[in-house]
Amino acid sequence: MRLANKVILITGSGSGIGRSTALLFAREGATVIVNDLDEAKGIETLKDIHADGGKGHFIHADVTHAESVEQMVDQIIEQYGHIDVLFNNAGISGVGALHEVEPDAWERVIQVNIRGVYLPSKYVLPHMMKRKSGNIINMSSCVAEIGLARRASYSATKGAVLALTKSMQVDYAAYNIRVNALLPGTILTPFVENYLKTSYDNPATAIASIKKRQLSEELGLPEDVAQAALFLASDESKFMMGSPLYIDGGATFGKNA
Repeated sequence: MRLANKVILITGSGSGIGRSTALLFAREGATVIVNDLDEAKGIETLKDIHADGGKGHFIHADVTHAESVEQMVDQIIEQYGHIDVLFNNAGISGVGALHEVEPDAWERVIQVNIRGVYLPSKYVLPHMMKRKSGNIINMSSCVAEIGLARRASYSATKGAVLALTKSMQVDYAAYNIRVNALLPGTILTPFVENYLKTSYDNPATAIASIKKRQLSEELGLPEDVAQAALFLASDESKFMMGSPLYIDGGATFGKNA
């Protein structure tokens, strides 16, 4: 029970990495606040937590809307009294070289992937500062460190999240608040599976090509990232501050010959 008695908010936990993390955290003793814009998916995650004997609560909120996020945080504080860990997981992808991306599509990725980290952090941090205790995990990506074709908007946002993580750590270290970032490689989530099916004539060929980006020559699974998130959320990582944690099958630091 590595997260016993902790109250943890996970944004975007209706599917994929967020869902796997929510289930794992609940099994490790946390009370998990499931948040997602898709209410049906969020409730499905919560039902699975309860079916597994875990504790949780679902709150429907849009991480890009200040009032919605503030109300969510107020509700959690009123019901549970504190938030021990905030996992800023909500995010979307964006495809295209810079000149191919339409302004509205660019803005949407910026809103979800950067504002969606800013707003939950903004409203959770004062409560953590008051208690002089807290832990924030931000979802970046290995594309913050490497170039990847036709991912201009996504790369820009994930690079911003990594830089923000380091800046936040400097600002809040004095309050005993840790801030770290996860940098996954390509993870086989439902979103990625759907993207491959709808964007390629031959999804199997696309998957084979994507696997070559990673030294492991395999795609990661949501559970792989969830295990890394568990380490950051637990006291086992108490000496990690402002750090990127790579779960990328070797995509960042190596390439097969």
